[in-house]
Amino acid sequence: MSDLKNRVHDLLPGLLGDLEDLVRIQSVSADPERLAEVEKSAQKTAQLLAAEGVGAEIVRAYDGAPPAVIGERKGPEGAATVLLYAHHDVQPENDPADWDSAPFEPVIRGDRMYGRGAADDKAGIAVHVGALRALGDDLPVTVRFFIEGEEEVASATLPELLRQYSDRLAADVIVIADSGNWDIGAPALTTSLRGLVRVDVEVRTLTHAVHSGMWGGVVPDAIMTLTKLLATLWAEDGSPAVAGLVSGPAADVEYPEERLRAESGAAPGTSWIGAGPVVERLWTRPAITVTGFDAPKVAGASNTLVPVARARVTIRLAPGDTSANGIARLQDHLERHVPFGAQLTTTVVDKGEPTVLRTTGVTYDLARSALAEAWDGTAPVDMGIGGSIPFIAEFQEMFPAASILVTGVEDPDTRAHGPNEGLHLPEFERAVLAEALLLQRLGAA
Repeated sequence: MSDLKNRVHDLLPGLLGDLEDLVRIQSVSADPERLAEVEKSAQKTAQLLAAEGVGAEIVRAYDGAPPAVIGERKGPEGAATVLLYAHHDVQPENDPADWDSAPFEPVIRGDRMYGRGAADDKAGIAVHVGALRALGDDLPVTVRFFIEGEEEVASATLPELLRQYSDRLAADVIVIADSGNWDIGAPALTTSLRGLVRVDVEVRTLTHAVHSGMWGGVVPDAIMTLTKLLATLWAEDGSPAVAGLVSGPAADVEYPEERLRAESGAAPGTSWIGAGPVVERLWTRPAITVTGFDAPKVAGASNTLVPVARARVTIRLAPGDTSANGIARLQDHLERHVPFGAQLTTTVVDKGEPTVLRTTGVTYDLARSALAEAWDGTAPVDMGIGGSIPFIAEFQEMFPAASILVTGVEDPDTRAHGPNEGLHLPEFERAVLAEALLLQRLGAA
């Protein structure tokens, strides 16, 4: 343990240099103008793996599809096979003015490296590379890699990739490095995740815009109609009012008020929505959010009754629910509550299933012991996640006998997907050590 810990520490400067090189690549999979950067990111990832003795290859589901990197480094004859997952694409940086430093120029301030993808999820790639480097020639298991290039745009071709390359990705254990820890100094295993449905909701009340002075007070405008409809999605306390969505219990974990306020970024005076344990509201109950709204801007708005308005409604589905049920329940609710006889159109944008993981057996015992040792004796928390990683359900379906571990390097102040995304460097070092220990112990087992 001490030798491996020292080796990880000695390797850290070079490993962070490799991570900085990855962060500088603007692999925004949602931006068609930066597809060449996504390709460049895949090539860099393949080079990093090849340098550690991995037979790495860039693959895609079909011509023009986003690039993934797969590969293998064999361990001893008869050893367990471990598949290591991460993704090399990143979220858009949005307005660079919201960042304290350039989004794609990594910078270390204090204990953090800042930059888009520094944590989500190029740090996941670096953790895998670091574990291999730390183990050197003494790799006790066969390691396979799947580094995806489209996770941030819903992994549309992942099922086809799993089908085409199932023989090269099959494993006894799958480690998905795309989640987080309970707190700085407190590791976690993610054991449940909410699912996701996104639906565009449009209402039309007029065939064309008309003068608000001439017709206001009689003819309903689309913005008023849509806002009245959207308001029916929540009860008075802000909890979802759509009937038939699944809820469930969560682990008995305390989430103090002061921590919740600090980590959520809630403005002073903001009160919480819903009722019941905080972790249930975050992990095992549904949540409904309006994430987009199409209507005229305030600047330049005319005195006009707007004929059509549209909003994007997102539901986070609790474990045990299904996207099909969520879509059906939402559409039924909207149809029953649309006011003034307005024309209603709903369009499903995308969907992903919630996930519950099996958390017993030797693999989880070994993972918990590795995490506890890497975090100086602090036992990991079995943690739910309010967000969604829909592809985990695809892995469960394709490899039903595999043990799936969901780990990661994020902490409550990582700010993934937002400005000033940052990786906590001491936590990153512990994550590399934990994965190296896990591979050692899987080999011994």
